[in-house]
Amino acid sequence: MKDFQALLQTAAVDKDSMEQLIVSHEHFILKCASAVTRRYITKSDNEWSVALSAFYEAVMKFNDTKGAFHRFSEMVIKRRLTDSFRYDSRFEQEIPVNPEMFSGDYDENEQPQLQQQINAKLTVSFENELQLEILAIQPQLSAYGFTLFDLAGVSPKAEKTKRACAKSVHFIVNSPESMASLYKTRQLPIKLIEKQTGIPRKILERHRKYIIAAVEILSGDFPGLAEYLHYIKKFEQSG
Repeated sequence: MKDFQALLQTAAVDKDSMEQLIVSHEHFILKCASAVTRRYITKSDNEWSVALSAFYEAVMKFNDTKGAFHRFSEMVIKRRLTDSFRYDSRFEQEIPVNPEMFSGDYDENEQPQLQQQINAKLTVSFENELQLEILAIQPQLSAYGFTLFDLAGVSPKAEKTKRACAKSVHFIVNSPESMASLYKTRQLPIKLIEKQTGIPRKILERHRKYIIAAVEILSGDFPGLAEYLHYIKKFEQSG
């Protein structure tokens, strides 16, 4: 472990050591890129260049306060690829997802006209930030086995349930142990949340996808989507 830490420090200041480190981690970098994109990535893909640059950045910025290096570098790769998705014209398309589903106030069978208006707004321009955020969050949620389309049926509607979900999201985002467990297992740490917050397991299981999506949005760079989670922000402010 100490030898690896020394290697990282040397690689940050020595070009040859950096090249050796990259060569020995090619499989790791490709694996991280594939996990984010949910498809097999090779060194001939554009994503390889982005992931490689992100790995280099991780080596240069890493220190003991960042935790484990491989977890830190994986996070940097994930962020940089997400940023790349936002500005890559290949992802320009109509996204039939109503962001209001995050607030729990949306009924997909009630307001088809509103749905059409939102879809039109999202596709007016590729510069639309909300559209880019929706495109960027999709591969992250896919890593958990679901998409934004799955959230309409599991978004909390009752005020009591909203508060329970808000409390669980707040706990996870502010608990390094919970975040680490979530990223490692790709499963909601239900037992830990239940023990620390008192939220019934039934609620956590019923709204698992919604809670995970909210955590990913609030812990990431998704200010537009975060606006639709305003009741969670109110919960945090009220304590």
